[in-house]
Amino acid sequence: MTAVLTAATATAVRADERCAADRPFAEVSGADLTVPLSAGGTCTYANFDYAASAPALAQVTARVQELLPYYASVHRGAGYASQVSTASYEGARDVVAGFVGARADDVVVFTRNTTDSLNLLAGCVPGETVVLDIEHHANLLPWKKNGVRVVRSADTVAETVERIVAELCSRPAALLAVTGASNVTGEVLPIARLAEVAHACGARILVDGAQLLPHRRVDIAALGVDYLVFSGHKLYAPFGAGALIGRRDWLDAAEPYLVGGGATRDVSTEGVDWAQAPQRHEAGTPNVLGVAALAAACTALAGLDAEASERHERALCARLVDGLRGIDGVELLRIWSDSPDSVGIVTFAVDGFAPREVASYLSDQHGIGVRDGRFCAHPLLARLGRPDGAVRASLGLGSHAADVDRLVAALRELVDGGRPAAGVAG
Repeated sequence: MTAVLTAATATAVRADERCAADRPFAEVSGADLTVPLSAGGTCTYANFDYAASAPALAQVTARVQELLPYYASVHRGAGYASQVSTASYEGARDVVAGFVGARADDVVVFTRNTTDSLNLLAGCVPGETVVLDIEHHANLLPWKKNGVRVVRSADTVAETVERIVAELCSRPAALLAVTGASNVTGEVLPIARLAEVAHACGARILVDGAQLLPHRRVDIAALGVDYLVFSGHKLYAPFGAGALIGRRDWLDAAEPYLVGGGATRDVSTEGVDWAQAPQRHEAGTPNVLGVAALAAACTALAGLDAEASERHERALCARLVDGLRGIDGVELLRIWSDSPDSVGIVTFAVDGFAPREVASYLSDQHGIGVRDGRFCAHPLLARLGRPDGAVRASLGLGSHAADVDRLVAALRELVDGGRPAAGVAG
């Protein structure tokens, strides 16, 4: 397995793309945040932790502020504020469905986040699920209820797909559950090809889009995807809302994910008549503001030039990769040698320095935020030869070249300073 980025990833970027990367692609809240430094004074925060939680887009912040005065419980209130909140909440289903290219008969269920969505669907799958060993724990652990078969990924995407085919053909499975983009390396799988494979073998396919959707437009009908899950907090929408979008039959046949008010048509002491999806799985008072923020983010992202956004991201990634490659002792992590595409995630290790020490140094000395650890993907980090973790720098719409240069310079200063390692990060 290679641990070095392919040359194609860091290919020279056109001059106009580099120029475009000199400024953020979109306005995000908190772009002017100042943070304290350990040596005294403050500086503007450089956010390289988009893959954990992205800052709110300015349009999202404005939408939440607009709706706050009307915030009320939804669905059964006759008051005007309740009507406005209900219209916002239910209207968000159409916005989300349109954003991901859902089919006319697909269902949009609002959840807390991607993990919540995956656990919900795990209770609906009528059989075994096949997953890869590279997955985030949220797409590894929930499937055990009805049986899970883990496929070990190969050193190439092509061979990994072949292994998935072999496993699906070996005996029937109900579902293939795969990440759209790795939360560790950003590498993207060939979703359309995997959907074709799954369907040919009699299985459905779920895509964990938590890391993919903030960077790429996804059309589940065109791709042949049966279910898609994602989180608002990674899609520039705060307040902890997520979504599960997909085919109705499994969702209608399963027991409700939560039981309580809102999930029923009628209740008596003798029994319950459960509602159909999506209400069947949305018991209790929903996260109205979170859903409104999620819909606002989908609307804002749909209005951006997707190709220009990708060029901006590629230019920044190339700049960061080139800079990191120029520092002795920095190792870039990669799953496959033939990855056709990657989103704005660059993960690395620094020889002689524990991941937490690197992250703490960047924060304390330079006001730079990165993620360190094993990224809830312990099996993958072990396979990459970094069982004690690594450092992840993730980019987004608010990223720009000056921050990339600042990160590279800070890492070079750390390495050149020869500071001793301070133990192992967990």
